[in-house]
Amino acid sequence: MGGGASRLGLPQLMAVVFILLALCGFGVHGRNHIHKRPHGGGGGRSRSGGRGGSVVSSPAVPPADEQTQPATPPPGIVPSDPAVPAQPEQCVFDVRAFGAAGDGTTDDTEAFRAAWRAACAVESAVILVPSDGTFTITTTTFAGPCKPGLVFQVDGVLMPPDGPDCWPASDNRRQWVVFSNLDGLTLRGAGTIEGNGEGWWNLPCKPHRGPNGSTLRGPCDSPTLVRFFMSRNLAVEGLRVENSPEFHFRFDGCSDVRVDGLSIRSPASSPNTDGIHVENTERVAIYNSMISNGDDCISIGTGSYDVDIQNVTCGPGHGISIGSLGVHNSQACVANVTVRNAVIRNSDNGLRIKTWQGGMGSVSGISFDTVAMENVRNCIIIDQYYCLDKRCMNQSTAVHVTDVSYANVRGSYDVRAAPIHFACSDTVPCTNITMSEVELLPFSGELVDDPFCWSAYGLQQTPTIPPIYCLQDGLPDSLLLDNPDLRCR
Repeated sequence: MGGGASRLGLPQLMAVVFILLALCGFGVHGRNHIHKRPHGGGGGRSRSGGRGGSVVSSPAVPPADEQTQPATPPPGIVPSDPAVPAQPEQCVFDVRAFGAAGDGTTDDTEAFRAAWRAACAVESAVILVPSDGTFTITTTTFAGPCKPGLVFQVDGVLMPPDGPDCWPASDNRRQWVVFSNLDGLTLRGAGTIEGNGEGWWNLPCKPHRGPNGSTLRGPCDSPTLVRFFMSRNLAVEGLRVENSPEFHFRFDGCSDVRVDGLSIRSPASSPNTDGIHVENTERVAIYNSMISNGDDCISIGTGSYDVDIQNVTCGPGHGISIGSLGVHNSQACVANVTVRNAVIRNSDNGLRIKTWQGGMGSVSGISFDTVAMENVRNCIIIDQYYCLDKRCMNQSTAVHVTDVSYANVRGSYDVRAAPIHFACSDTVPCTNITMSEVELLPFSGELVDDPFCWSAYGLQQTPTIPPIYCLQDGLPDSLLLDNPDLRCR
């Protein structure tokens, strides 16, 4: 007989059936599956010995969808009874079953890649990083598309190599873990993603890390810890993330993102360690999180729309920032950002919008509502003259900042700077700024009662503390609202 199955002996056929039955027999809350160790050994190198970053994608030929038929109702249930929705059983792929050691020193990269390939092909799968291990992996992109309902659950410790000296030469030095081309991924857990960032922060090219406090010029690549790219319907929940070499989380080209219950921590002196960065991403919710770091708590870049931030505590750091936008004469568009019920403590900035001269586009529909400040320098700031080295040339175009509301913003400021600072473009002024119930008092020292305004138009709906009389009424005559350079979408 010529069929492939007929060439299998009875013992081999029984073994195949046993493996298929064992693959998805238990839920995430029950026993873990036992998976065969991948060929080529355990948690270190592949058989080729390579350690470079790679893309772990879904199988080349994904399994065909099963054709399900209506099931016969069990005895005692008739078709007219209310249906009880069936919950899909979760298949758990413990990375240890694929050879991961979890001892904090072994390279477990290949085990994680194998677990991803297996889980990606199964609906409602869970990749489990167990709570009793510390797992080290090198740069990897976990790519889709995958079957629906995929969960990456970190209950133990997951970390990259310890600093730039341990980073494989062939690996990408701009990112560590990337989730790409996915729909419906959840990254969650009670564990920790540890960035091992100190060696990166101390590179001589970082600000004031060179000889005698100088900064050396030249390449200064440092990896983003976790990046989501071209994906949708994402959830990130419950994790502790700390000591990233650079940004802790970055969302690029994504949509429908929910971040909830994160703890993000790095020292105040760690450079460029933004907590959460959003760019070219829409419909984002960031809730119930605590972020302390050495740069922006949350930064919102161009192409970001419909961002809702609630119940977030920031500090120390650089506050919540929109921008910087319009660098190198580029067009930048941000719209519909809400920050509500936030706390900002011991930060260089509070609520900041920053754009470069020479840019185009607009920032619009921004609402800051019920924000508590504690010892914050530059509590409220719009800066259309943003420049990193203060040697930027004056330019006549700018990103238009309009429809910005500050309501119920209260607390204390560091008296080294005025608590309210609106520095807007001569040719593209800021418009429709509204202020209501803004009360800011010195954390220590005397009241600074001279807020700064330049080319800023808006309305005080209630008196502010300190008083701000420099907002101009109406709209500037010079602003051409039909200017195509200011349009976004």
